[in-house]
Amino acid sequence: MSDVLLECHDIVKIFPGVRALDGVGLHLTAGSVHALLGENGAGKSTLIKVLTGVHTPHSGRLTWCGEEVQLRSPLEATRTGIGVVHQERNLIPGFSVAENITLQSPPSRRGLINRAAMTAPALTCLGELGLDIDPDRPVRELSVAQQQLVEIAKALYTESRVLLLDEPTASLSPQEAERLFEVIRRLKARGTCVVFVSHKLEEVFAVCDTVTVLRDGTSVLESAPLADHTQDDVVSLMVGRAHSATEMRPRKRDTAAAPVLSFDGVSTAAGHRDISLDVRPGEIVGLYGLVGAGRSELVKAMLGLDRVTGGEIRVHGEPVRIASPRQALHSFGIGYLTENRKEEGVFLEQPIVRNITVTVWKRLAKALGFVSSREEQEVSHDLVARLGIRISGLGQNAGELSGGNQQKVSLAKWLAADTRLLIVDEPTVGVDVRTKHAFHELLWELARDGLPILLISSDLAEMITLADRVVVMADHRIRGAVDNDRDYARMSGRIIRIIHDRAVSAVRPEGVQA
Repeated sequence: MSDVLLECHDIVKIFPGVRALDGVGLHLTAGSVHALLGENGAGKSTLIKVLTGVHTPHSGRLTWCGEEVQLRSPLEATRTGIGVVHQERNLIPGFSVAENITLQSPPSRRGLINRAAMTAPALTCLGELGLDIDPDRPVRELSVAQQQLVEIAKALYTESRVLLLDEPTASLSPQEAERLFEVIRRLKARGTCVVFVSHKLEEVFAVCDTVTVLRDGTSVLESAPLADHTQDDVVSLMVGRAHSATEMRPRKRDTAAAPVLSFDGVSTAAGHRDISLDVRPGEIVGLYGLVGAGRSELVKAMLGLDRVTGGEIRVHGEPVRIASPRQALHSFGIGYLTENRKEEGVFLEQPIVRNITVTVWKRLAKALGFVSSREEQEVSHDLVARLGIRISGLGQNAGELSGGNQQKVSLAKWLAADTRLLIVDEPTVGVDVRTKHAFHELLWELARDGLPILLISSDLAEMITLADRVVVMADHRIRGAVDNDRDYARMSGRIIRIIHDRAVSAVRPEGVQA
């Protein structure tokens, strides 16, 4: 058995009104990959913050190589040998790769930072990960996957023996994720313990050796061999019951109805050419493709965030040129649920009631622009109940919510505005199994009530679950479209063939120019 590096013994952490961790146990061994699983709000983020010195537990003990330790700051955790790569990267875009890697302890000479001496250790760390990146290159020029690996190189530079990876593949393509898995296996071989936090169970079972499952702040499975459990076992432990797909209520759509949104030969400054598609009332149209296919960029151009250089966009049959997301909402009833919920979806430092009603202040405003607090509360209360948002109160700041509940708050503000077309971009990235399923049911019911939805997702299972028609994009072009029969094996095969430009006989190209 490998040596135990870090152990948690009965860790308790309390916030006002919430017992976030309630007697959590964990032990991490050298040369292993350990899965830390649980729903949003189960306590994973709080435990990570305890392990990295951000939070001090109210009771319980941490031991490092058998000796009790108290981690009072992230710097103490780093010096102990504990590193973390957060889902939101902590790199300085204007600094070089070498400067970012050596940032916490830069080489110096006579009290001054020695920039020339940064290159050698940076190259060493990059080499250990098998990365061929110029250490003098600014980080802002790197891809998301490369930035993720530079974060790991930072942890190697500080000699982390335990490395926590929080949703490391959330923004990566399948090919980039596989490259990351190779790096994880390499770290495991050199004796590092990697803690892998993810909602993607197929990835967990591909790379992890042991597993801890948290539920409601307690460890319901503690440092157990993963091979002894199936995915269904793990999901059951996470949600407290056996998980099965809930039957969604039957939904009909009128395929002959006039489109709410139409693209006709649209080109953009981002590189799209000859894009044509329609979205009809009560229809969920999926835009599927690998990272870099141009799906989000197409929507942003439509919303005025980039230039449309050719073709025509029509809303309810009328040609439009939208200047901003604000105009899209107030003039055309278009809501956009962004994939970047923390920076664009919610105001983290503002209360939930303000986040939900920001889109309807103009409607609620009385004389002199005064907005009634009572009306704000009524609108927010109804939507919180409807969407099942777990909060302590409407005055709670959105930044205190789990990722899944933040996403629901972001959706609530568009529903408050009675949007007539909803664009949903990567709606369930980084949310747990139960929250994802609840979100799927919610989108399904909105479409059932007649709301047209344009869905962007890199999750093929999600796309096949929800979309009535899947439009496949690659390299800023539409390559084909498939009517969804919800046979996962058949649908996934058709979509993959389209992406790779192989047999496309299954494609129904109506309304789409490939």
